[in-house]
Amino acid sequence: MADPKKLRADANALVTELLQRLGAEDVQQLEIRRGGLRVKVSKNGSPPAASTAPAPAKPGVTVTGPDQPAPSDLPTVNAPLTGVFYRSPTPQAPPFVQIGVIVNTGDVIALIEAMKLFNEIRSTAGGKVKRIFAENGQLVRAHQPLLELEPI
Repeated sequence: MADPKKLRADANALVTELLQRLGAEDVQQLEIRRGGLRVKVSKNGSPPAASTAPAPAKPGVTVTGPDQPAPSDLPTVNAPLTGVFYRSPTPQAPPFVQIGVIVNTGDVIALIEAMKLFNEIRSTAGGKVKRIFAENGQLVRAHQPLLELEPI
């Protein structure tokens, strides 16, 4: 399990390094991936060129975990908030869910630690767990898929 403090320290170090490079070089945007961590910074906070959203006034910084898998037509259970994802209540306890297990709407499937509080994450749909996207100890963002369910 990745240490959340180390993950935050690594992310902060990457952001600092990229912001220094961004100021010193004649580029608009930099992105780096190390392990499961991805950090992207831009001078004017502009989104990638394909987007037409207005640019914020401050420099933009995006930190995410591993790239998201390709979406499918199957229902997913998404993270309701940003925080550190845990598959079990303690390191010694078995995970709440495994691939192949049937879950019902309202079953606890994971915990997300946010602001030093552990939040039970409950399934928003029922079905058989086909894929688990988030790794134990991984930083997840709000609305990021956590599980993919196969209807039964």
